[in-house]
Amino acid sequence: MPIIQIHLLEGRTEEQKRQMVKEVTDAVCRTTNASPDNVKIIISDMSLENYASAGVLIKDLKK
Repeated sequence: MPIIQIHLLEGRTEEQKRQMVKEVTDAVCRTTNASPDNVKIIISDMSLENYASAGVLIKDLKK
């Protein structure tokens, strides 16, 4: 059973996530011969103050 974890910065719409999980599921099924019922996806929305790059919070870069 494929289990996929996707970490995103907050701000995507529910429709964007819906489309993403459909396309990710399709790709996993196509490449691993897994059944769609066996593909599990966990989406973690991260707030901008919980992610940093090069020592700077992403929230601070967006200002």
